[in-house]
Amino acid sequence: MTLSGPIDFKPKLISALKNYSLSRFKSDLIAGIVVGIVALPLAVAFAIASGVNPSVGLITAIIGGFLVSALGGCSVQIGGPTGAFIIIVYGIIENFGLEGLAIATCMAGLILVLLGMFHLGTVIKFIPYPIVVGFTAGIALTIFSTQMNDFFGLGLTDVPAAFIPKWGMYFSNFGNIDLVTTIVGVVSLLIIIAVPMISKKLPGALIAIIVITFVVWVLNTYYPEYHVTTIGDRFHGMATDLPTPKGFKITLENINLLLPSAFTIAILGAIESLLSATVADGVTGSRTRSNTELIGQGVANIVVPFFGGIPVTGAIARTMTNITNGGRTPVAGIIHAFVLLLIFLFMMPLINMVPMACLAAVLIMVSYNMSGWRTVKGILKNPKSDVTVLVVTFLLTVIFDLTIAIEIGLLLAIVLFLRRVTENIQIKVYSDQLDVAEGTEATTHEVLDVAKGVQVYEIDGPFFFGVATKFEEITRSTMGDKPLVRIIRMRKVPFIDATAVHNLEILIRSSQEHGVHVVLSGVNDSVRAVLEHVGIDQLIGKDHICPHITVAVKMANQLVESISRQ
Repeated sequence: MTLSGPIDFKPKLISALKNYSLSRFKSDLIAGIVVGIVALPLAVAFAIASGVNPSVGLITAIIGGFLVSALGGCSVQIGGPTGAFIIIVYGIIENFGLEGLAIATCMAGLILVLLGMFHLGTVIKFIPYPIVVGFTAGIALTIFSTQMNDFFGLGLTDVPAAFIPKWGMYFSNFGNIDLVTTIVGVVSLLIIIAVPMISKKLPGALIAIIVITFVVWVLNTYYPEYHVTTIGDRFHGMATDLPTPKGFKITLENINLLLPSAFTIAILGAIESLLSATVADGVTGSRTRSNTELIGQGVANIVVPFFGGIPVTGAIARTMTNITNGGRTPVAGIIHAFVLLLIFLFMMPLINMVPMACLAAVLIMVSYNMSGWRTVKGILKNPKSDVTVLVVTFLLTVIFDLTIAIEIGLLLAIVLFLRRVTENIQIKVYSDQLDVAEGTEATTHEVLDVAKGVQVYEIDGPFFFGVATKFEEITRSTMGDKPLVRIIRMRKVPFIDATAVHNLEILIRSSQEHGVHVVLSGVNDSVRAVLEHVGIDQLIGKDHICPHITVAVKMANQLVESISRQ
């Protein structure tokens, strides 16, 4: 991974088409059709849960899905709206309106493109797993909580967005449960659960929607007294024409207000897309071009807002559906987008008939699958630092919002990681004798006699700001011994940062003021380049930077002997 060099943008579609065949197209065609059908109820459900018109979800899946497949770095990635964005999209719309969402999504797209251009695709994968699990589980619980109103037919309006007040309203209104709506929701959920038991290739959500929609149509037509609310009742019909591109006003004030939300969308999108691609690579044996994938995802999120769409990312469930049905190139993802386009143009009146309780059941199942409760249970057996990060991220996601959860979760993970690294880095102090081979796999040992008045400090690990303070405390504690020479053995120091350089400079100057020589030993080339750049070699003397501890001890012993003669 480098931050420089040429832009890593090589869409998989280009390489896939070079050796494309009719048999491969047949496999991609079948997979694309199946994924398009599976994506339909999810796109509609995610849009409604996010607080936008159902048609917006389809537009997002069509345009975003096409661009992700055409420009991405994963052969089988399926892009579109996902459950992970529901909470943040809902919050942005509530606070800044649809135009605010469009601006935030576009900004997130630009951030994703920059991440890819600066070769940061692999860095995103280093985000601690407990953070990913924590906010994914938090999102799952939040999605689940947003569906209670439609699932039980409570008929509530102006439901609070915050988790605790929302459930407070639910509990105070559970006496208003509509029995028929609840039965529709429960049966829908049972169908979604049961269908995969019959065949894993059958889309349970779609079958539930088809069966329940027909039943509810009959019920609403012939028994209007048992009317169940549908998408058409809620949204009063949906447009069937593709929207024309529309601009939006971007001001410096909007950028400042929406930048945190845009950053959250970008990071969440990058994590989910690359996680989906990694899972896909494990199944197909292919290799995703991470930076190209980020650029492709970024372009999709830049374009989609101009058509009124919501954030786009790689969808693990749809990607896996693509793989299991034979999809192996981006052509399958492009076909999936065209299938959704045909549905949008010719079947929207039928979508108006889908019951809201059935969509709530779909999202409840999505939230269950997202929760990863088995993974959570496993992480709870890990070290306390991992558990802390998981729990804090989960609670912040549920009680506050995803932006705060990601920011504080990352900060907490970094702090705990640095603490763990610092605790595991050893600083040893030697005098009298030193075993050159200690800490290595060497079977022969060379013991050096260290003259009285020489102290050897060995730093075992990265010399960065966390360790620099620890090293300073140790050197201060040995000041009373008044050594004549201090050897700092750095054979196991892979890098050094500015704080450590600063503390080292202070130690050298302080030692020199007290007539104490400082000798550095085993400095590698990269660390030495840093020291020379800041002038440490001039301060200490180039001859005082030794290639090996044997040379350093010999020099120190000679310095002590010469000082003793004076």
